[in-house]
Amino acid sequence: MFRTALRNVLAHKARLLMTVLAVMLGVAFVSGTLVFTDTLSNAFRNQSAKSYDNVAVAVSALHDADDPDKTPGLSEEVRRKIEGVDGVAEATGRVSGFAGVPDKDGKLIGVGWSNKGTNFAPGKDGEDPAYQFTDGSGPVRDDQIALDEETAVKGGYQVGDTVRVATNGPVKEYGLAGVFTTEDGAVSAGGSLVLFDTDVAQKLYVEPGFFQDITVAAKPGADASKILAAVEPLVGESGEAQTGQALADQQAKDIESGLSVLNQMLLAFAGIALFVGVFLISNTFTMLVAQRTKELALMRAVGASRKQITRSVLAEAGLVGLVASLVGFGLGVLLAMGLRSGMSAFGLKVPGGELVVTSTPLISALAVGVLITMLAAWLPGRRAAKIPPVAAMSSVHAVATTKSLVVRNSIGAAITALGAVGIIAGAGKGGETGRMLIGAGAFFTLVGVIVLIPLLSRPVITLARPLLKSFGVAGKLAGQNAVRNPRRTGATASALAIGLTLVTGLSVLGATVGSALDRMTTDQIKADYMVSMASGDGLNQAALDALEKVPGVAAVSPQQAGYFEIKGDFASVSGVTPGDIEKVLRLNVTSGSLASLADGKIAVADKTADKQGWKVGTALPVEYLDKKKEKLTVGAVFESSEFVSPVLVDTKILNAHDSKPYIPQIFVSMEGGQTAAGEKALIQALGDNPAITVMDHKDIRDAFGGQINLMLNIMYGLLAMALIIAVLGVVNTLAMSVFERQQEIGMLRAIGLDRRRVKRMVRLEAVVIALFGAVVGIGLGSFLGWAIGETMKSSLPGYALVLPWDRIGVFLLLAGLVGVLASLWPARSAARLNMLTAIKAE
Repeated sequence: MFRTALRNVLAHKARLLMTVLAVMLGVAFVSGTLVFTDTLSNAFRNQSAKSYDNVAVAVSALHDADDPDKTPGLSEEVRRKIEGVDGVAEATGRVSGFAGVPDKDGKLIGVGWSNKGTNFAPGKDGEDPAYQFTDGSGPVRDDQIALDEETAVKGGYQVGDTVRVATNGPVKEYGLAGVFTTEDGAVSAGGSLVLFDTDVAQKLYVEPGFFQDITVAAKPGADASKILAAVEPLVGESGEAQTGQALADQQAKDIESGLSVLNQMLLAFAGIALFVGVFLISNTFTMLVAQRTKELALMRAVGASRKQITRSVLAEAGLVGLVASLVGFGLGVLLAMGLRSGMSAFGLKVPGGELVVTSTPLISALAVGVLITMLAAWLPGRRAAKIPPVAAMSSVHAVATTKSLVVRNSIGAAITALGAVGIIAGAGKGGETGRMLIGAGAFFTLVGVIVLIPLLSRPVITLARPLLKSFGVAGKLAGQNAVRNPRRTGATASALAIGLTLVTGLSVLGATVGSALDRMTTDQIKADYMVSMASGDGLNQAALDALEKVPGVAAVSPQQAGYFEIKGDFASVSGVTPGDIEKVLRLNVTSGSLASLADGKIAVADKTADKQGWKVGTALPVEYLDKKKEKLTVGAVFESSEFVSPVLVDTKILNAHDSKPYIPQIFVSMEGGQTAAGEKALIQALGDNPAITVMDHKDIRDAFGGQINLMLNIMYGLLAMALIIAVLGVVNTLAMSVFERQQEIGMLRAIGLDRRRVKRMVRLEAVVIALFGAVVGIGLGSFLGWAIGETMKSSLPGYALVLPWDRIGVFLLLAGLVGVLASLWPARSAARLNMLTAIKAE
């Protein structure tokens, strides 16, 4: 039986090619993901270990900005005491914070959060071991800096140039003293690194004479644990000390944890690709077995048992899976290399290192590929073994009719109903629990629809028959062929339906959330501009003062973040400018007046007011950051807004109790509205600071919706693998269908159907099946998109379902195009059949 299986594989190479491709692509995704994450994890671990190579002990400050009694960091005195510990070679103090450098066009290099500044800390030999200079040297004066090599290249800077550097204060100019390479994480993340003289860095990021971290280098032969024991008493409650090895191990664990999310996401899409591939494999073996029914019956007649027939089909599937898995593994290694290189397209730099290929991806590839193929082939093999030999040889066994599918349709309807109930229940419940219910319901619904899809094919395709008749005899025959074997049509359409269910669901969700965010910005922001820091850090009072003085400014209000305690409970507070806040934000007042803010009263969001039982006139006991207390009266209640905290107060009240106000955004309205001249005036007033972004309405919408579009594009790219497999399924089914219908096609040719109309018949059949799968997928995907959107409804003001008809139209068009392309080879094969040979075919 094994020799028979091998002979069948070799005899049907062309027919099994599509199955091999489907398995190969799925396996490539799995093995590529595992190799990619292993390589990435190893590279980051090596980088982490390298960054702590010369660190015996590391001390981090435990500064609490909310407690004025605590020191701002680790003092120079503590550093000297640590350096005097037995076994310590050097103790290096470090400070860091945001520092941005513009390119020659004035645009910030990097993405804000990865732009870092720190101090150059030379040791006794005049060198800082954390940096290797390729040109010049480190800064030794307060008017000098050094830049990492990549930032210098991007900005076109050379040693001796003047460089503008933006920190959380005003932009300053420095002379470029040197260019260096480093393993620092900011540079690895695609950002920039600026080195300042230590005194300058301390003034920028902490206070003169203090550090945020101290790294301790040990003398040769010194024991790190003994040094740690001696350092801990010196640090006291102002910091935390750990060995360099412990920090490296912890960072390695953090890296593993971070990469596991990426790994799981990629493997999920690999699973989807394999799930789609199962239908292609099952369909292929079903048709192969059907075409060899007489052969299998003859084997039964000469003594082969049912189990032997089933094992023969499984052996054939195992051989196909083995070959596909080995090729897929090789393709997966190439895919891992491509993913690693492609990360740079998203501004991410991967540390150097060798490609890591362990036995785990290979074993996984073989296990997944072989098992998936054999599992998909088991049912067709079992079905073939059950056919009585005499019935098979006399061809009395017929293709399953609609009536014979009653049991299948009943099971499919029950599974679909169960899944639909889960989806609807999840949509009603909302939150994370609701999304989990929807996920489980989506799985059952997909399985149920796939079971039902042969039954659905007849009525849906029947609707398209009037259109097909316009193509003459070829169109009429194409419609009949599409519904003649509902199982084959359903299995072919299933793969496309699954892929388009996921793509459509993502599109509906993305369009709905994007529209809600768009309405949120346009409905709630009356200001012409929103000003913020690219780093995510807050603006300072100087920026607010500068904007208020710009000619043509009609209203300016910050959204100054703060908090105080009300009746012992934490309350998030926004400091705003009375009189101007109404002009820059659309806050719908339900009772009272926002004008009361100028009188020292507060405004409260309606949800908070209802929950706490507050109303206009309620006096609330308040405790500020500096522990001072007073009573504030509610002067207004407004509808909750995404752009301000639940409690509004005059900035003067917050500033009286907070020495370092934090201002995430400043809203500005201009007398002439949004103009290029007005925007330029605001930018110039802020010192042409590349770290400060001035956004108009379009920029605000892009900032809120840009990440959604980016995620959608990534998802589309990952789902493309499943769609490619679905296309292969259409090609394979049509090719095997043509082979199966040789005699019929020969008869059609003999009675006058020319080659052109044979091609048209096959092509129209492919288009109809592809569009049928697309319609099912789009309908189910829209349902899932609505359900997931309902779980997010409470956190998105103005939420309303949006169906992206333009994208849905594109999906249908692409499905039709898939049908046309998939039919090219089968249609050509059908048209080239010799009619006499075809008529004699069995």
